[in-house]
Amino acid sequence: MFAFEAGKYAKFIRFMYRFFLGTTAASILFIVAVNYNFLWLFGGMPSLYELENPKSQMASLVISEDGQEIGKYFRENRNPLEFEQLPDNIVNTLVSTEDARFTSHSGIDIRSMFRVVFSLGTAGGGSTISQQLAKNLFHTRSMEFGEDDPVYLGLLMKIDGVRTVIAKVKEWILAIRLERRYTKQEIMAMYLNEVSFGNNAYGIQVACRTYFQKDLQDVTLPEAATLIGLLQNPSLYDPRVRPERTMERRNVVLGQLAKYEFITEEELPKLQDEPLNLHYRVENQNTGAAPYFREAIRQQVLAAIKELNQERPEDQQLNLYTSGLRIYTSIDSRMQKYAEESVREHMRAEQKLFYDHWRGRNPWVNEEMKEIKGFLRDAMKRTQRYRDLMSAYNNDEFKVWEELRKPIKMTVFTYDGDKDTTLSPMDSLNYYKRILNCGMMAMDPMNGHVKAWIGGINYKYFKFDHISQSKRQPGSTFKPFVYGAAIENEIVTPCDELVDEPVTFGEEDGLSGGTWTPQNSDGKYSYQNMKMRRAMGLSINSISAKLMKQLGPDKIAEFAHKCGINSPLNEVPSLCLGASEVSLLEQVSGYATLANGGEKIEPILVLKITDKVGNVLREYSPPVKAVIKPETAYLMTYMLQGAVHEPGGTAEGLKRTSIVAGNEIGAKTGTTSNYSDGWFMGVTQKLVAGVWVGGDDRSIHFRSLALGQGAKMAMPAYAKFMEKVYADQSLAIEGYRKMPFIKPENFVFDFSCNGRVAVDSTATEAPLTQ
Repeated sequence: MFAFEAGKYAKFIRFMYRFFLGTTAASILFIVAVNYNFLWLFGGMPSLYELENPKSQMASLVISEDGQEIGKYFRENRNPLEFEQLPDNIVNTLVSTEDARFTSHSGIDIRSMFRVVFSLGTAGGGSTISQQLAKNLFHTRSMEFGEDDPVYLGLLMKIDGVRTVIAKVKEWILAIRLERRYTKQEIMAMYLNEVSFGNNAYGIQVACRTYFQKDLQDVTLPEAATLIGLLQNPSLYDPRVRPERTMERRNVVLGQLAKYEFITEEELPKLQDEPLNLHYRVENQNTGAAPYFREAIRQQVLAAIKELNQERPEDQQLNLYTSGLRIYTSIDSRMQKYAEESVREHMRAEQKLFYDHWRGRNPWVNEEMKEIKGFLRDAMKRTQRYRDLMSAYNNDEFKVWEELRKPIKMTVFTYDGDKDTTLSPMDSLNYYKRILNCGMMAMDPMNGHVKAWIGGINYKYFKFDHISQSKRQPGSTFKPFVYGAAIENEIVTPCDELVDEPVTFGEEDGLSGGTWTPQNSDGKYSYQNMKMRRAMGLSINSISAKLMKQLGPDKIAEFAHKCGINSPLNEVPSLCLGASEVSLLEQVSGYATLANGGEKIEPILVLKITDKVGNVLREYSPPVKAVIKPETAYLMTYMLQGAVHEPGGTAEGLKRTSIVAGNEIGAKTGTTSNYSDGWFMGVTQKLVAGVWVGGDDRSIHFRSLALGQGAKMAMPAYAKFMEKVYADQSLAIEGYRKMPFIKPENFVFDFSCNGRVAVDSTATEAPLTQ
């Protein structure tokens, strides 16, 4: 009996021994088959080049001239860090939670694998950090593994259950290969840079900014535990929608820190009682600094990438959204911040004034200031929403308008932040049409660097850029080109006098079918002699008209084009009052030529583009060309100061601020007919800035000059901006401080206007033309 049982037991032992050997041999053969893609059943493996250069979607960064990150272009928002930049809080939390024996295994943790097997999966996952990195880098668990290169996708991987087994084996193999190619520190950094933390936050640095609005170096231990806890399942533990689950998971992670003695048992309860302290803000094209600027340079960068890719092999093509490029720009993050603050402060007050001004009435009016009937209905017909509905309802207008009057839930812009409300599309259009918009740009005239760019009041809701995309009549801000042309052509000097009296244009001036007599803004004429600087400072229309009579519109248009106005200019008498439409970008560029000694320098936005490791791909430097006499340019900076210093000058209000004292500052206001556009141009030796304010529809505006003039609508934003710039000592050190305009060498002018002027200090003085 005993012998029989012993023999039966021996057979069982032999069976188990053979089963073990067979299973082991089969497993080895299976692993080998996967590794070498036997009969193309399992799909290929990443090459040595791909292991050393893994494909990872890396956001391209937009960097200001003072070295600050001001935005990104991305599909997966990822900002990689080196291991040395990872704080101990993150490293210790990751190791204790995800892979306690990370430093001792070679890519596969056998103990963890057996623990998972014998616990039937209840003891958690057995994947090491290296295996998880392999899974994330090469998408081994999904069909994405074969999207870019079909050779990765074998026949058996198309079967769901089998694909999981093959994928796991590939992760083992890749983990071992990664361990051979990289140090432990590199693997950890790669993993933390690669993984998703949910809400389009890829990598630990972006996740920290998304959920806590802070740099990773400042992360606390509970915050680190929250972030690492998300790795198990970012959707399940999303702190925005499931804070209780997030808290539970975070406290489990803190428990792991105590288990592996990174914290004491006494510290654990206190840390677990900490609130989440969530400060969530997802990064996208609508957020961050300078969103209008980032969109303005995007097309330029895309064009550069297209050119660069023509010279690069197929496997090294650049992509703005995935290649991790570094785009170095001319924007100064401090000035951009001050400009954004100034525009917001001013426009909030301006909008309140506009609402009060039109209280109880609709602000869309015609030339006689009478309400335009059917304005909203006509405006709706121009929208894409209307066209889509007409298509959907087969041109049944009744159903379309019925749909457009149905209230729906929506979020609208307010100066106090986004507001959830319920409005019909027609109500929404009514709301937005009453909102004034703004554009502001500042540029260093000496090198062409654009320092601040505000294309509108809110990029999320108003995508149209009022710097480069919008063209409006500049009004009196065009007059410096009229006076500049007169000085350049030696028609007048700043000391010459002309009489403020009516000037009439007729057929001899190119008009057909009548005459035109431009009026001054108050409709009156003083009939007094006026020096040129005072006339421009007070923005006297009749004097500009007289200069137009003497010069002709062709010479004025030629001068403006030389300075930087690229838009076509109608060569008609009304050009002298700014009747031809131009962009704010052109205006700033033109004024910069006057401040730069007559040398035109193109505004530059992008300085250079590098790849992710710093290799320079493209560098930019703006062309510089002397276009007008330096003497003319310098005299125009003197003329522009008249608006500030002449009694009654249109920018005299600047003297109530701190930016005038001890400074040479020129200015020009502009107001179009019916007050549709308020302009202001400010000029110093180191900064030229322009501001435009108005309604996107020209029929929406103030009803009086007192409220609708450029000095009220636009100038305050400039004044606020310059006060902030001059208060910043770091900018003063870099040269952005109060200073005089630079005078051309050997140039002498009698600014007291006592009757003499000398162009060359060595020449005989010549009398002024009277």
